[in-house]
Amino acid sequence: MQTQLKIKLSIFMFLQYFIWGAWYVSMGAYLSNTLKFEGAQIGLAYGAFAIAAMISPFLVGLIADRFFASEKLLAVLGILGGAMLCVLPRLQDFGSFYPALIFYCALYVPTLALGNSLSLHHLDNPKTDFPRVKMLSAVGWIAGLATLNFLNGAESSIQFYLAGGASIVFGLFSLALPHTPPMKTGANVSLGEILGLDALALLKKPSFAIFILCMFLICIPLYFYFVNLGIYLTELKWENMLVKTSFAQISDIIFFLLLPFFLRRFGYKVTIFMGIACWVARYFALSGSVGAGAAQTALVFTAILLHGACYDFLFIAGQLYVDDEANERIRGAAQGFIAFILWGVGAFVGTLLAGKVLAEHALKGPVNGLAHDWEAIWRFPAWGSVAVLIVFLLFFREPGKGRPAAAS
Repeated sequence: MQTQLKIKLSIFMFLQYFIWGAWYVSMGAYLSNTLKFEGAQIGLAYGAFAIAAMISPFLVGLIADRFFASEKLLAVLGILGGAMLCVLPRLQDFGSFYPALIFYCALYVPTLALGNSLSLHHLDNPKTDFPRVKMLSAVGWIAGLATLNFLNGAESSIQFYLAGGASIVFGLFSLALPHTPPMKTGANVSLGEILGLDALALLKKPSFAIFILCMFLICIPLYFYFVNLGIYLTELKWENMLVKTSFAQISDIIFFLLLPFFLRRFGYKVTIFMGIACWVARYFALSGSVGAGAAQTALVFTAILLHGACYDFLFIAGQLYVDDEANERIRGAAQGFIAFILWGVGAFVGTLLAGKVLAEHALKGPVNGLAHDWEAIWRFPAWGSVAVLIVFLLFFREPGKGRPAAAS
């Protein structure tokens, strides 16, 4: 039964991230080059995901935990989300596209938390089996990018139809997942519990407070990569751009497998420090790639291939640190709180600033085929990441419980 369950959950994760990968990377190129949105508008569009991350705790806390089985809610969210994705290509002005995108993201983002909680609930050995199941999410993301690249849809609305069709399949497949009844039927749930405010008690620990501050601050330069990379590569006229950027997910799989070793050998501080340092290296590589001649491709690929260390050593290690610091009573609230910081508030500020910097560095006319001053754009998050790295190095302290129990 567990083998069958793990196969189903792996397919579920694959489909979930296929949807995301099919539109998230390429949307910037579509909005910039096809719909001619301004840089600030593109930043706001990417911030739609962050807005959804900030409101999704209400949906999950008020509805999923109390009234509906998780697999049925996942089915509804997937099918409605697919329909909404198919509406987006019809909306070609920012005033209609932006609120519709927020509505879609509000349908998709809760599936991330629901899928994780359903998996952890049913797996007999979640510390070992969940990472292996979750690894299929990277494969799904790669497949979404590769399929869109095959369809030559990086600058086309076809990306939303592709993601929409996959979302409907995802919704229907969710009904095949094991029955997961609501956890708090008939219970009185406080607003603080819904929002994860119980986890605020952890901020009394100085190192945890520094950790949260650094996670928020690193999200500001972090989203320059997600908002602007697709635009940069289309201006460079990279062929098969989406397939090449999918190398980031291959790197993700490799570093995910390496993460348990690094945590056991070096602990949280050194591992997370390396994650932030990789963001510094990534942005200086991108900044240095502008006008670098023959070295340009190598520098951009370096930035792409650093993704696994950037993401796993920072965010996955960070989530494990939060889990290690929280007790059983507030563990769920603590994970909800860090997700709110990373994909909610931090993402909103980061995407908004990334769009504004993109707009401010638009050139009056193309220079060497580029419509923006990309060296200055990439240098901004590079130095921002350096500042976060220094704060983390000086003030964060390794937790005193010993080495974390990471999955192997």
